[in-house]
Amino acid sequence: MKIAVVGATGMVGEVMLKVLAERNFPVTELILVASERSVGKEIEYKGKKYKVVGMQTAVDMKADIALFSAGGDTSLEWAPKFAAAGTTVIDNSSAWRMDPTKKLIVPEINANELTTADKIIANPNCSTIQMVLVLAPLHKKYNIKRVIVSTYQSITGTGVKAVQQLENEYAGVQGDMAYKYPIHRNAIPQCDSFEENGYTKEEMKLVRETKKILSDNSIAVTATAVRVPIVGGHSEAVNVEFTNDFDVDEVRNILHHTDGVVVQDNNDTYTYPMPIYAQGKDDVFVGRIRRDESQENTLNMWIVADNLRKGAATNTIQIAEYLIAAKLV
Repeated sequence: MKIAVVGATGMVGEVMLKVLAERNFPVTELILVASERSVGKEIEYKGKKYKVVGMQTAVDMKADIALFSAGGDTSLEWAPKFAAAGTTVIDNSSAWRMDPTKKLIVPEINANELTTADKIIANPNCSTIQMVLVLAPLHKKYNIKRVIVSTYQSITGTGVKAVQQLENEYAGVQGDMAYKYPIHRNAIPQCDSFEENGYTKEEMKLVRETKKILSDNSIAVTATAVRVPIVGGHSEAVNVEFTNDFDVDEVRNILHHTDGVVVQDNNDTYTYPMPIYAQGKDDVFVGRIRRDESQENTLNMWIVADNLRKGAATNTIQIAEYLIAAKLV
């Protein structure tokens, strides 16, 4: 497989390379792609050094699969050019997610929707992926009516500049600000820019993408997304109202048998998911599973995942693995 990693010098690009190596992805030729200012820079992969190339060079090299993590504008401009050259693009930006002609894929849920005609495939938002992986089997069993989600999101979702801001604030150093406010000892109730309805783009991604991935527009979703001074991953408090009643032990059992989900839920041993333990792992962790006693047929859960891995790089690479296994590339 001739594989291009577009945005190879960025935070997610670096994790993509790590995950490709860890999963022993069948790379026969690796093309590392970034913006013009990074062209010529050397990056090591599996003990070998590769020179970064520019976008047009990469298009001309006709990769089998291009893993994109270079921002929405770059994806809108370049993904169609890669696709026109015969490359299957798996895009990690928000550019194509809500395009009705593009599939939005979490492999454990809906990879079977993919065909050879899908040349640009969208990877969902990080906070959406971890939530829907837990919701999908429960929706199948009990039918979800409404979801209320509050997120506690890692600064790594913003990028290198945000990590640097936190480190500067720890050290008492003045530096570039990724946010309008300090993030150290703070929680900022804004992830991404605001839309006209008063919600942020991040919050509306959770609303729109959940319906698309679960193929059900009747599910009501409302979200509040908060940035917290955490590096390890995103956490979510999720309240789910079902049409049908459930047994809490049965819910645990269903989730225990769901691919990619790890149940950590034992109050006696203080076992519950935390970003410090999710960091560097590919699974989605769920705990604090309990009935909402204020309303019928309603469940509370706490969901945690490493947003750079299952929330971005790992999910992208799992899509690529599916394409190969299903002989779609």
